[in-house]
Amino acid sequence: MDYSYSMMKQLLASVRFLYEEVLQEEIDFDFNIRMKKPSRIPVVLSVEEVQRLLNSFTNLKHKAIFTLCYSAGLRVGEILNLKVKDIDSDRMQIRIHQGKGQKDRYSILSEKVLGLLREYVKEYQPADYLFEGQGGGRYSASSIQALMKRHKKKCRINKKATPHSLRHSFATHLMDNGTDTRFIQELLGHKHISTTQIYTNVSSKTLKDVNPNYSRMDAKW
Repeated sequence: MDYSYSMMKQLLASVRFLYEEVLQEEIDFDFNIRMKKPSRIPVVLSVEEVQRLLNSFTNLKHKAIFTLCYSAGLRVGEILNLKVKDIDSDRMQIRIHQGKGQKDRYSILSEKVLGLLREYVKEYQPADYLFEGQGGGRYSASSIQALMKRHKKKCRINKKATPHSLRHSFATHLMDNGTDTRFIQELLGHKHISTTQIYTNVSSKTLKDVNPNYSRMDAKW
């Protein structure tokens, strides 16, 4: 019988509780077992599914948020921490703050996404954070999660996709196009190349060197 990682942890904890708390007996066994947590294959949307999802947004702010998640491979927290000054239209880059003691990284900014952001900024005029809530300050992660759930249902996407799945899709689609794994690693901010290589499990093409300036957001969406 095969047991999942979480079930094995629960079984081990139950045995430990039985001997130490109920029977109050010592057992010659080391409970500090390190079990390797299995790596999960990321949920990835197809290019067509991403396009359907992004096109389903009529609210400009919502569309800009989800477009950035995909086009730059950003985490939800990174989206929420973006400030207006982090969008570098001269170098066509997005600066992502990594926190205290960590080196900031940069991701790609396509012409189409820049146009969308300019339209958004003109209409909403954010003062500090790029995406602000109704009362000012940062937009909320829970709102983004709720929007994803609503629009996924609207688009009839049955995969267990979350906003983070757009980041997975960004990496996988770049890999499908043949983008070098090291470049994808830099864009995603992965410390170890092995973290990036998990996308080879869902990529449909063999890796090869291509123009690193490629972006799916230059396609029709």
